[in-house]
Amino acid sequence: MEKIKCRIKEHSWLARRAARKMDSPRMAIVLGRTIHLYGIGRQQFLANVAWVRHEVCHVKQYRQYGILWFLWLYLAEYRRHGYMQNRFEVAARAAEKEPGIVEGVEIV
Repeated sequence: MEKIKCRIKEHSWLARRAARKMDSPRMAIVLGRTIHLYGIGRQQFLANVAWVRHEVCHVKQYRQYGILWFLWLYLAEYRRHGYMQNRFEVAARAAEKEPGIVEGVEIV
């Protein structure tokens, strides 16, 4: 099995914008295989195992559907059900308790 290589981008304008929309002091948001961070550093993020698993789940969702199709599906879910009931967020929250979700993933 090929390893999925994820990248972390600190001080991301994309994550900053999402943080403002969600009224949160810190944010992680995934685009493709890049985890964008705002208000939290790489080491703090990596120390939060549940949060890493959550974002890795999104990386795998992007890989499963492709970037454009995943974005389309995610936004459609968001419009229909909101953030908390969005099926992709429900799956990512469940993944927070799954140690195996990070198997095959390398964060560089």
